[in-house]
Amino acid sequence: MSGRAVALDAGTVAVYGHWGRPVLAFPSEGGDAWEFQRQGMIGAVGGLLEAGRVKLYCVDTFEGDGYWSWIVDQVAPFVWDDCGGRLEIATCGCSLGAYHAVDFALRRADLFTLAIGMSGVYPAVMEYASRFGGDHLDWLREQLSLLLVCGRGQWEDTTGALDSTRLLGELLRAKGIRCEVDVWGHDVPHDWPSWRAQLAHHLPRFC
Repeated sequence: MSGRAVALDAGTVAVYGHWGRPVLAFPSEGGDAWEFQRQGMIGAVGGLLEAGRVKLYCVDTFEGDGYWSWIVDQVAPFVWDDCGGRLEIATCGCSLGAYHAVDFALRRADLFTLAIGMSGVYPAVMEYASRFGGDHLDWLREQLSLLLVCGRGQWEDTTGALDSTRLLGELLRAKGIRCEVDVWGHDVPHDWPSWRAQLAHHLPRFC
C-alpha cells in the first residue's frame, strides 16, 4: 500500500489508510517518514488499513527541541483535521521510535492515550516517571495505556532493550498506570522481522 506525503514545515508525514483509529508511528534511529513502508511494517498491517480500522501517520525524526513542538503543535492537529475530529491518537515505534512513542504518551496523555513500544530503551522515561504522583498520577491512571513488547533474541540484551522494557513495566505498574509487558522468545531478535510480527499481532486489539 502506498502512502501520501504531507510536508509540515520541519518534516514529512506519510499517511496510510482511509479511515480508522489514528496511530502515530515514530521511526528508528536515523529513520524517516517512509521507513515503515521500506521495512514492511505497512504491509504487516495492510489488512487493518484496507478494512478502515486504522490510519497510520509515519513521521520523520530529527534532533533538537523543535521535534517536540513539531509533533505536538503541528502533527497532532494535522491528524485530527485529516480524521475529521479530535480522536484519541495512539503512538507506536521500534527501538528509538519506541522511546519516542512512550515518551510522548507519558508526557502528553491528553493527546496520545495509547503507546505501543517495541524493543525500546527507556532510562530517561524511568527517571521522570518515578516522580509521578498526586492528581497528575491519578489522571494518568484513568487516561493512558501502554504496551511494551520485546524479544529475548539477538541484540535485545546488548542494546539494553530487554532489561529496560521489564524495568519500565514494573515501574509503571507500581504506579498503577495501565502497562502490559509482552516478552517474546529467544528466537526474536532486535530487528524488523520481529517488529513486523509484533505489530501485526497486537495492533488489531486496539482498533
